[in-house]
Amino acid sequence: MLTRTTTRYVHFDQPFSLAGVEGIHAAGDYRLLEDEEQIDGLSWIAYRRIATLIEITRGQKTSLITIDPSNLEDALQNDKASAKLAV
Repeated sequence: MLTRTTTRYVHFDQPFSLAGVEGIHAAGDYRLLEDEEQIDGLSWIAYRRIATLIEITRGQKTSLITIDPSNLEDALQNDKASAKLAV
């Protein structure tokens, strides 16, 4: 089965936390890696996400941590709402 990894960055204006990821993380840009596998048997090319990972750096240690994409979206929405309140 064909797999691919895409990379994108997300930005947090405020410190944030994510379910399944220990601690509070500083505001800033974070790299996400999304692994997808090709869906076989279709007459067109389609992929489904099989993993979402976020790169977290603490001190000199960088870790890739698997996260739930819905938890990430919740954290990004909370960050946007907090940024609007701060203005």
